[in-house]
Amino acid sequence: MAYLIGIDIGTSATKTDLYLESGEVVATASSSYPLYQPHNGWAEQIPEDWWKATIETIAAVIAQSGVNPKEIKGLGLSGQMHGLVMLDEDDNVIRPAIIWADQRTEEQVDWLESKIGRTEIIEMTANPPVTGFTLAKLLWVKQYEPELFDKCRMVLLPKDYIRFRLSGVFATEVSDASGTQLLDVGRRNWSNEMLELTELDHDLLPPVYESIEITSEISSTAATLTGLKEGTPIVGGAGDNAAAAIGTGVIEAGKAFTTIGTSGVVFAHTDSIKIDPEGRIHTMCAAVPNAWHVMGVTQAAGLSLSWFRDNFCQDLLHLAKKENKNPYAYMDEIAMTVEAGSDRLIYLPYLMGERTPWLDPNARGVFFGLSARHNKGHLIRAIMEGVSFSQLDTVNIMRELDLSLSDMRATGGGASPFWRQMLADVYGVPVHKLAANTGGTLGVALLAAVATGSYKDLKEACSEAVVPVASSKPKKAVHDRYQQIYPLYHQLYLSLKEDFISLSEL
Repeated sequence: MAYLIGIDIGTSATKTDLYLESGEVVATASSSYPLYQPHNGWAEQIPEDWWKATIETIAAVIAQSGVNPKEIKGLGLSGQMHGLVMLDEDDNVIRPAIIWADQRTEEQVDWLESKIGRTEIIEMTANPPVTGFTLAKLLWVKQYEPELFDKCRMVLLPKDYIRFRLSGVFATEVSDASGTQLLDVGRRNWSNEMLELTELDHDLLPPVYESIEITSEISSTAATLTGLKEGTPIVGGAGDNAAAAIGTGVIEAGKAFTTIGTSGVVFAHTDSIKIDPEGRIHTMCAAVPNAWHVMGVTQAAGLSLSWFRDNFCQDLLHLAKKENKNPYAYMDEIAMTVEAGSDRLIYLPYLMGERTPWLDPNARGVFFGLSARHNKGHLIRAIMEGVSFSQLDTVNIMRELDLSLSDMRATGGGASPFWRQMLADVYGVPVHKLAANTGGTLGVALLAAVATGSYKDLKEACSEAVVPVASSKPKKAVHDRYQQIYPLYHQLYLSLKEDFISLSEL
């Protein structure tokens, strides 16, 4: 019997899953850690927390399963994108990692646009300058923490820091590197031109591999700490969304997925590079060799609902703990008592600024239309509808680019029956649930499966391991109602844009 491991270095926790070659989950473990926000709009984490969680969860799945580590053929890494991990000459972390949700770099984005030009940067990197991308963070450190920048000898993304701790090897791969603003996405390698224009040393960046290539092996030190066998292959892996694409079978034209985690994503595969000239959505290298993906991001998707849960649903949290149930199940039940449209209550999910389609770090969350008629159920449903409308922003841009979205799949919170039906009603297309809702960990495990010879290619792997088991079809009356509401939702940001700036200056 042969097994594979997939590890996802998430924002709230690291999750490790042990799989059979067929994609069946054998054991799973998760370990959480904090997010630090020293100032409004900042978001940092401690890389050592990721490493401790990785050790703990690998050891846990081996112990749960009783599998002989010699039977684990390979390991794949997924994780939150865009984070900045800086190492000194002794390979020690210099400062807390500035992660994807951080919005401190508006000044650096403005500098990039004025010095190089927005259009030129899109031409070089397939994406406009973004506050959340790695380059802007690195430039912020260079400007405001020059003594730390001068000590830096290597820049890594979160999952690639874990690769280094597992193997002692510096490496990244094309999908995650696409979110740094330093990759030539069309040519699938670092952009010498961007490095030169931003006066950054090429030696700060690790070698770039394809996601499906073996990059390194488990070191003796990591083997002792985790229980894995020394020499176990580690594949390139993928950024969280590119990994989820493999894990949901989105590996050919016409297929797309929606995922609602801390952030929310709509992701579509394309066999040829497609770039939005307005820079509203992102184009990146797919984990599939010689393919790309187009994606839009809602910064605070599941985060909007977890924020409301943690601050205003203590009664549900207490009940869930007492009855050993998921508190979100109770939230779904309450929201289901409210009709579509939440009785004219609209929520803008901009708790952490926004990326798609606005790229605005100053945007903030809004309940619009709140009245004395509204109760907790209205607010919960309005949050879910607002996140879904934000996802529709991306879907509509993809349709403008003539991308086919005939096969939409859902992972994360969006795979729950209630939210999946809402997405189908908002999009106007069927949304499918898969047999496994593991997404990213399954995706990188399948990359490892192909790399180590279990399958001849990703198409064969996905046809075996990725199985849709349920579909939610849009209800015409509900879809029509959402079509009435969406234009007002979309207009609200434009009406408030200048007010968001004024708010940020108070």
